[in-house]
Amino acid sequence: MKKPISYGPPLSDRSYKMLLLGSGELGKEVVIEAQRLGVETIAVDRYGNAPAMQVAHRSHVIDMLDGAVLREVIEREKPDVIVPEIEAIATPTLVELESEGYRVVPTANAARLTMDREGIRRLAAETLGLPTARYEFADSLEQLREAVAKIGTPCVIKPIMSSSGKGQSVCKTPDDVETCWNYAMEGGRAKRTRVIVEEFIRFDSEITMLTVRSVTGTSFCAPIGHVQKDGDYIESWQPHEMPEEQVAEAQRIAKAVTDALGGYGLYGVELFLAPDRVYFSEVSPRPHDTGLVTLGTQDLSEFALHVRAILGFPVPTIRLLTPGASRTLKAADSSDRYAVEGVGDALAVPNTQVRVFGKPVTMPGRRMAVAVSTAETVGQARERAAQAIEQLRIENAPEG
Repeated sequence: MKKPISYGPPLSDRSYKMLLLGSGELGKEVVIEAQRLGVETIAVDRYGNAPAMQVAHRSHVIDMLDGAVLREVIEREKPDVIVPEIEAIATPTLVELESEGYRVVPTANAARLTMDREGIRRLAAETLGLPTARYEFADSLEQLREAVAKIGTPCVIKPIMSSSGKGQSVCKTPDDVETCWNYAMEGGRAKRTRVIVEEFIRFDSEITMLTVRSVTGTSFCAPIGHVQKDGDYIESWQPHEMPEEQVAEAQRIAKAVTDALGGYGLYGVELFLAPDRVYFSEVSPRPHDTGLVTLGTQDLSEFALHVRAILGFPVPTIRLLTPGASRTLKAADSSDRYAVEGVGDALAVPNTQVRVFGKPVTMPGRRMAVAVSTAETVGQARERAAQAIEQLRIENAPEG
């Protein structure tokens, strides 16, 4: 760290400065938590008026895949900590900057590995020996045909770099290979043509194990169950009921992966729960979308935990206060003139919060808001969250 930590007042010469790379709804919550502790915040993204920009002290709109431009902004701002919040970043530049004395959360190498499905899968399966689905990689349509033949169908095909399930599909028969390849090319980021082909795991459920590395060691949140559609989450709940042996195995896998990646901060470790074992799927070195449920269920949300860990503060306990669930509102089309309606009706559902993200435009499938509900049981919370999200709708303003 280049100077002693001094928290607040913000915007002074002595303030502690955090620069966020990626300014969506998760980044917005990180900025709010950082400001609660007197941290000066700078939000960066590829488009203006992103959610985190609306609450940060300053913001920049840049192409974060352009290493030279990324470096210029970081050198101008001279942050005490750089916090990647999305996948599409010039991670080689972050590695260079870290070697020059900048601090990247959790580490530049962790950001590089986890933003590339190949890197993290090889680390988990080949270096750490953790249970994963069988996999192959392909750089062309012809290689993909060969990989699918090796893995067998059905199988899952994903771009090496993408977010929110973009470009991910299930290849049900060999006749689907070309369609899956084209879909992966459309949904991938960073102009990469490489894809991963995964064995289709028949699992009972999938969970997120939020894992915090801090000065007080490694801590775990209660398991979060979730439902995904086309690789993107639509519902999550906490706690997810599972046998103690599975909880212990999930924590073992999460700790092994996060220990290998290192640094301080919160990781979202995705796992498949099958009858015979727990499989590692993916890991994100930052708050996870399924973890939005912690805004209602825990004494410290995943965002508060991330910021505490980043700043070197202790995380002595993580308390689950109540069962809860979240549901997302997604857009059906594109518009730059819209409103999220029905908020009052949604808030009439007992023990329910609504977060409207404030994104400047809608796009098909884009998350625009979330409802978080709590109750005495997970089942009741899921019912409430579903009821609340049914009240929300996106209304586009008429043209002219």
